[in-house]
Amino acid sequence: MSAPTPQGVTYAAAGVDTEAGDKAVELMKDAVRATHGPQVLGGVGGFAGLFDASALTRYRRPLLASSTDGVGTKVAIAQAMDVHDTIGFDLVGMVVDDIVVVGAKPLFMTDYIACGKVVPERIADVVRGIAAACSVAGTALVGGETAEHPGLLGPDEYDVAGAATGVVEADELLGPDRVRAGDVLVALASSGLHSNGYSLVRRVVQVAGWSLDRHVDELGRTLGEELLEPTRVYAGDCLALVERAGVAGVHAFSHVTGGGLAANVARVLPRGLVADVDRSGWQLPPVFSLVQGLGQVPWTDLEGTLNLGVGMVAIVAPEALDGVLAHAAELGLPAWELGRVRDLDPATDVLGTAGFVAGTKGVDGGAVRLTGSYRV
Repeated sequence: MSAPTPQGVTYAAAGVDTEAGDKAVELMKDAVRATHGPQVLGGVGGFAGLFDASALTRYRRPLLASSTDGVGTKVAIAQAMDVHDTIGFDLVGMVVDDIVVVGAKPLFMTDYIACGKVVPERIADVVRGIAAACSVAGTALVGGETAEHPGLLGPDEYDVAGAATGVVEADELLGPDRVRAGDVLVALASSGLHSNGYSLVRRVVQVAGWSLDRHVDELGRTLGEELLEPTRVYAGDCLALVERAGVAGVHAFSHVTGGGLAANVARVLPRGLVADVDRSGWQLPPVFSLVQGLGQVPWTDLEGTLNLGVGMVAIVAPEALDGVLAHAAELGLPAWELGRVRDLDPATDVLGTAGFVAGTKGVDGGAVRLTGSYRV
């Protein structure tokens, strides 16, 4: 039996520095407060975030929408580059843009950071990025938690997750029930890889033996800078499109994350309808063809994993198309007609046919048929 230590085992000796945690809060609290409107009560540091929900009394039938997500292995790129103030956009985009799909306005968000060692400046950078993205999304960051897990995570390792709540009027809910044959798919451009598929991307880079500081001519910057490009946050722009066109004009949104374009669009189509999408309808951003060529990734695997330049899809009434495209241009959001919705043809639209995608994410809904070849 070993002899006891002269002074006993302390929490600090076990690897947890509570003073560092307090310093991190001091460094981040101004950025967090900047997301607070009059609806947020209690400030920073309370046990619970408080949000005044009295505005919901003005709704005829308010529905609360919630979502939770993380950033995935993109955090490994941030850690390798020692750049931590952009990863917050990836977190917020993954969370609030799932809420806006149903037409809900995100009200507030909370975050959770687990790390091997609290480095106050690093944690504060992460939270500042989250707060900046919340401001873009028009949502309040009302609380969070930083947990130090020595022995479970390395000193320079961390992971982030978050959850958000939003609200939508029941009779303004967007989704499959509104989609009809003849509707038009409008693509809203992604800013790059966004935050899914990084296990594939990182494996491709590893096998190729490329370093993150390698300058890539077709990207116009280093590989690491491209891989760390923040996710585009669509919430504010999507709500603006709905406000301009109304629910009679915008019928549904699809957030293109894990599973790729076809799988996610199929989730928001009703059973019996198919969306036709021509792969040649847009120019593939260079990073996607780079990943494909560098790793000789099969195209079917690539399009079932990455967004390929389309981060969000709006499904709109045909008479609303021109207005939606014009308003997207006013917002500075690249957008184009992506495809059309039609009735399913049981003779030709058969599961297992090349390019035909249905039954994704456990949803018994519509389908997407991909045709043509990508322009690279």
